[in-house]
Amino acid sequence: MGEALGLAQVRLVPAGLPPHRSAPATAAGHRLQMARLAAAGNPRLVVDEREIRKTSPSYTVETLTELRDEIGPGAPLWLIMGADAFLGLTTWKDWRRLFELAHIAIAHRPGYRLIQSDALVDPLRTEVDRRLTDTPPTTPAGSLWRFTITPLDISATAIRERLRCGQSIRYLVPEAVRTYIEEQKLYP
Repeated sequence: MGEALGLAQVRLVPAGLPPHRSAPATAAGHRLQMARLAAAGNPRLVVDEREIRKTSPSYTVETLTELRDEIGPGAPLWLIMGADAFLGLTTWKDWRRLFELAHIAIAHRPGYRLIQSDALVDPLRTEVDRRLTDTPPTTPAGSLWRFTITPLDISATAIRERLRCGQSIRYLVPEAVRTYIEEQKLYP
């Protein structure tokens, strides 16, 4: 992904206190360590701890505002998300402001059809029609770009369920993360 967009750095931002769902069952320190393990060995990946260190709910618009302040108004900034998350974008705090702060890159996962989806509610459909581009822009913010990922139907929910059922998650997460989960007995 970082290579396709010409990014020198891709930040992994583990969620702190997500406002859209109940608090994560796994402690913040464990989630942070798993992100570090997943990023290890890839110089392009950097773990950003800002949301996990907050004691209040983590809103993407606030995180992007902080990042925009850090990198300046003229540098391109990307928010990379799955199509499933994108379909719920209208429920996010100040969701339209996200386009003022960054471009949004949408990863197509198996089972999600972005443009043809009945789940694409009208305000979001309008933004897709207005902002979707076929090539990654070089401007600071405001575009939507979709890309296809290797079609593996992997999700955090499915991984946790496999662990609860005593099934292997080998090859679904980096080996160091799998080992950490087993050693820490995170998802019994």
